[in-house]
This record gives sequence, C-alpha cells and structure tokens, in this order.
Amino acid sequence: MPTPARFRSTIASIVLQPDDLRDLRAFHKALADVNRLRIVRRLAAGEASVAELIAHVGLSQPLVSHHLKRLRVAGLVATRRVGRETICTLRPEAFGEVAARQREILGIAS
Repeated sequence: MPTPARFRSTIASIVLQPDDLRDLRAFHKALADVNRLRIVRRLAAGEASVAELIAHVGLSQPLVSHHLKRLRVAGLVATRRVGRETICTLRPEAFGEVAARQREILGIAS
C-alpha cells in the first residue's frame, strides 16, 4: 500500500504541468547525468560521430544513443547523417537561449 506522501507525489506528477516548466525540466534533466555531461564536454571540442562518442565515454551504442536522444530533445545536440554514420554537434547557443528563457519563465530580472 502506498504511503500518503507517495500518493500525493503521484497525484502531483499527474496534475497539469505548464509546458514551459516541462521544457526547463527536460533541459536540466538532460544535464543531470554524468555520462551526458561527458558527451557534452567532448562535443564542446568539436563534432563527433556516434562511434567516436562510444569510444570516448566507454558505453555501449544503445546507451550512447539513449543519452544523445535526451540531449537532442533538450535542444543541446544536433545530429546529421553522413553515409552510415551519425555526426553529432553541440549547440552552444542553446545554453544562452535556455538561460534567457528560464529568467523569463521564472520571473527573474536580468
């Protein structure tokens, strides 16, 4: 039987959450994983193929793909196909975009 606190938490997660806050949450959750941060740091040095990222972080291809998907959804990484390879590029402007949007959404003066 769930505890009252667990029940309240479940209800709170079901209640309508504003899309703008969900977007901020997705961005921050994307950066809340050490392996994703390692991928971001590698891509800050320049674009890389998925194979290069696999070698860099030492994770399996499915796991690296999972992390890349989270980074793409958050708007931090762009990918393109070159032949059979997927090339990943960091979108450094995303950090500034999210910082500005975050100040606006949360009502923080610049």
